[in-house]
Amino acid sequence: MNAFFKQDEHPWEELGNGIKRKIVAYTDDLMAVHLNFDKGGIGHPHKHEIHDQIGYVVQGSFEVEIEGEKQVLKAGDAYFARKHMMHGAIALEQDSILLDIFNPAREDFLR
Repeated sequence: MNAFFKQDEHPWEELGNGIKRKIVAYTDDLMAVHLNFDKGGIGHPHKHEIHDQIGYVVQGSFEVEIEGEKQVLKAGDAYFARKHMMHGAIALEQDSILLDIFNPAREDFLR
């Protein structure tokens, strides 16, 4: 990885269902990823076996659910989902962006 990330130099990777991503940086132990959601885009509820995750709202807003508790988060807000915690999000505005941080890195994103 380069020591600097300039978003204009990295294309979005289309994931489908109104979601796209850019990997910002990673090591074996840490990964940061931008996720851009269309309004109504859903990060379906799921849990990770080995990854702790922080989701920081860069732009827009989301309804985030963690372990059955729902909160509306706007730019500057964040959530933390430890491994084994069920979590998901729905974008409430067009081009809502999360910065997801994972420990350890998501090797599946690098394939």
